[in-house]
Amino acid sequence: MTHTARRIGRSLALVLPVVLVLSGTLAVTSVPWAGGGSQTQMLTASSENVSVRAKPRAPQDILRDKLLAELQEKDPGVALTHLQRTVEERPSLAKHCMSIARALGKAAVQHYGPVRAQTFSRPVCDTSYAAGVAHES
Repeated sequence: MTHTARRIGRSLALVLPVVLVLSGTLAVTSVPWAGGGSQTQMLTASSENVSVRAKPRAPQDILRDKLLAELQEKDPGVALTHLQRTVEERPSLAKHCMSIARALGKAAVQHYGPVRAQTFSRPVCDTSYAAGVAHES
């Protein structure tokens, strides 16, 4: 008797989780998620709506965003110093230096006002920071 009960228990231990998972999956697919109409809605999987991987961001975009955040947290002078150091360390970013400095100038005007933003001006990237301040003013 013990041997038969043990065998039935083992069979149930293998079959019961599969039955529960399948019945739970079927129950979830027929639940009306939107709750607007009286129609029965079915949850279906589709390969068409699969999210696409985000494209890697360019180094100059990452640097610009980092420096703009630094401008907000500290001041434009610190951000300009870090811009200059980064361009010296990574010469490949030199061609983007002027646009980044101009963006810093525009952001400084929005955060500090035109007069105070101009006080942080320095000759980084061909005075593009000052040009951004002047353009935004």
